[in-house]
Amino acid sequence: MENNEKDHIQLPDNAFTELKPGEEYQPVMEPGRSYPEVNLWSVTWGIIMAMLFSAAAAYLGLKVGQVFEAAIPIAIIAVGASTLAKRKNPLGENVIIQSIGACSGTIVAGAIFTLPAIYILQAKYPEMSVSFVKVFMSSLLGGILGILFMIPFRKYFVKDMHGKYPFPEATATTQVLVSGAKGGSQAKPLLIAGLIGGLYDFIVATVYWWNECFTTRVAEWGAVAADKAKLVFKVNTGAAVLGLGYIIGLKYAFIICLGSFAVWWLIVPGMSIIFHDQVLNLWDPEITQTVGAMSPEQIFKFYGKSIGIGGIAMAGIIGIIKSWGIIKGAVSLAANEMKGGAQSSANTVRTQRDLPFKFIAIASIATLIITFLFFWFGVMDGNLLFAVVGILLVTVIAFLFTTVAGNAIAIVGSNPVSGMTLMTLILASVVLVAVGLKGTGGMVAALIMGGVVCTALSMAGGFITDLKIGYWLGTTPKKQETWKFLGTLVSAATVGGVMILLNQTYGFASGALAAPQANAMAAVIDPLMNGVGAPWALYAIGAVIAVVLTYFKIPAIAFALGMFIPLELNTPLLVGGIVSWYVTSRSKDAEVNRERGEKGTLLASGFIAGGALMGVLSALLRFCDVHFVTDGWMKSWLANPLSEVASLAAYCCLIGYFVFATKGKK
Repeated sequence: MENNEKDHIQLPDNAFTELKPGEEYQPVMEPGRSYPEVNLWSVTWGIIMAMLFSAAAAYLGLKVGQVFEAAIPIAIIAVGASTLAKRKNPLGENVIIQSIGACSGTIVAGAIFTLPAIYILQAKYPEMSVSFVKVFMSSLLGGILGILFMIPFRKYFVKDMHGKYPFPEATATTQVLVSGAKGGSQAKPLLIAGLIGGLYDFIVATVYWWNECFTTRVAEWGAVAADKAKLVFKVNTGAAVLGLGYIIGLKYAFIICLGSFAVWWLIVPGMSIIFHDQVLNLWDPEITQTVGAMSPEQIFKFYGKSIGIGGIAMAGIIGIIKSWGIIKGAVSLAANEMKGGAQSSANTVRTQRDLPFKFIAIASIATLIITFLFFWFGVMDGNLLFAVVGILLVTVIAFLFTTVAGNAIAIVGSNPVSGMTLMTLILASVVLVAVGLKGTGGMVAALIMGGVVCTALSMAGGFITDLKIGYWLGTTPKKQETWKFLGTLVSAATVGGVMILLNQTYGFASGALAAPQANAMAAVIDPLMNGVGAPWALYAIGAVIAVVLTYFKIPAIAFALGMFIPLELNTPLLVGGIVSWYVTSRSKDAEVNRERGEKGTLLASGFIAGGALMGVLSALLRFCDVHFVTDGWMKSWLANPLSEVASLAAYCCLIGYFVFATKGKK
C-alpha cells in the first residue's frame, strides 16, 4: 500500500503551465485530506537547518557577496533524514523543515549587506559601535515585517499568476521534494558533491595548496597590461561560487558579467585615458592620487562601483513603477478578505487557508510600534523626531519594495535586495541629514534602518518561494506562515553571533572578507553623513544606463550588480553558467538533458553548501588560533605566480568532475 502511495506522488501536468478557463490546479497532497506537517520532528529539524545554514550563508555572503538560497540543500537533507528514519507521508513535514530552515539565507542576506558596514566604518570612526542586540533586533524585526507584508500578496503570486511566473528556485526545490518522497536517493550525489566542494574550498581557505584567484598578472604581459592599460582579468576558483553560477544559469550570469566587463574593460581604462593626470576627489578628499597613478582595482573602487550603485537604485525604482498594479490588486484582495471575516476563513479549503488578515494587520502594527521604540531608544538616543522619520521611511520603502522582491524571485529566482537597500540608504541619509541627524550617529541610524528594510525585502522574496512550493505540493499556507516566525528568530540570533565571530577573527575592514555590498553601503553613507557630498554624477551615469537597458528589455538589476561586485566574483558565475548550458544541451534527447540538468542542480547545491560550511569551519579554526601552515610560507607561496597556475589546474579538474558526474544516473 505504501509503495502504491509513493507511486502516486508526482506533480500534475498543469503544475508549470497556465490554467485554462475553469481549470483548477490539484496539488500533490489532496486538499480534502489531512497530512503530517507541523510536529516535533519537522520543527526540530527546521531549527537545526536554520542555525547550520545561517552560519554557512553568513560566511559565504561576506566572502563573495552572494548569499546562496538554502532551500535546495535543506530540502535534500530533509528528504534524506526522513528516508533514514522511515517516516510515513513525510512530504508535508519536509516542506515545513525547508520553510523554517530557509529563513537562514533570507535573514543572512538582510544582515550582511548592511550591518558589517558599521564595523567597516568603525576602523575610521572608533566612536561608532554595534552590539549583538542591535544586529539581532534589526534582523528579527525586518524578518517579521517581510513575512507580514508578503502574506497579502500570496494568492496573487502563487495562485492568480499560476504558470505565468517560472519560479526557478521553487521549481528546483519542489522537484527535489517530490523525487525524495518517492525514494530519497537524491541525497547521495548532494552528499558526495558537498564533501568534494567542501574539501576543495577548505584546502584553499585553510591549507593554501593553491591560490584563491587566477589573474592575468601571472604572465609578464598581463602585469604590463594592468599597469599601463589598466586591463586585468580575474576569476575566483572556489567550488561554492562555481555552484552558484550553475544555479543562476547562463543567461543571467552572462548579463551580470557584461556589467562587470563594461566597468573593468571599458570604464576603468577609459577613465585612465581621459583623466590620466587629474585628481578626481570632489566627493572624497581622501583621494590624493591621479587616476593614471591608480591600479585598476583602485579606479574600480573609487569610481566604477558608484556607477553600479546608481544603476541598482534606478533599477529598483523602475521595478516599483512596473509593480504598481500588483500592489493595488493585493491590497484590495486583502481588504476583501478582512470584510469576509471568520466565516470566509472557515469555508476556505485547507490548501488556501492563510493567517487571518485581522491578525496580520494587528501584528504589523505591533511590529512597527516595537521597531519605532527600538529606533527611538536603541538607535536614535531618545530623539523622537529622528525615530518618527526613521519608522516612516522603513514602513513605506519596505512595503512598496515587497512586490519588487516577490517579482524578482518569481521571474529570475534571485532577489536584488542590495540594490533596493542602497537606494534606501541614500534616501534615508538625505532625509536624516535634512532633519539634523549627521555624523557617526547618523551613519549607525541609517545602516540599522537599512538593515531592517534589507531583511524585510530579503524575507519577502524568500518567503514567496516557500509559499509557491507549498502551493504546488498542497501544504497548509497558514502553518508555513505561522512557523516562519520561529525560523526568523533562530536565524537572527545565529547571524548576530556569526557576524561578531567573523569580525573578531578577520575584521571586516581588513579585506580578508570582501563584504562587497557592505563596503558599497559604507562608501555611500560616509560622505552623505559628513556633508562632503556624494558622487551624484557617477550615480546619474549608472541610472541612465539602467533606463537604457530597461528600454532594450535587458535586466538592469543583473547588469548593475555586475558593475559593483568585483570582477573575480562575477567571472566564476559565468563559468558556472556555461557549465549549466553545456550540461543541459549536449544530448539530442531533451529528457536526458533535463535529467542531467537536475543532477547538476544537486551537485551545484552540494558545492555551495559544502564550500560555505567549510568556510565557517576555517573561520572557527582561525578564531581558535589553529594554523596548518606558517604565515610567512603562506604569504610567499600565494605571492608566487605558480600558486595561481596551480589554482587554474585545480579549477579545471573541479569543472571536469562536475561535468562527468552529471552523466551518471540520478
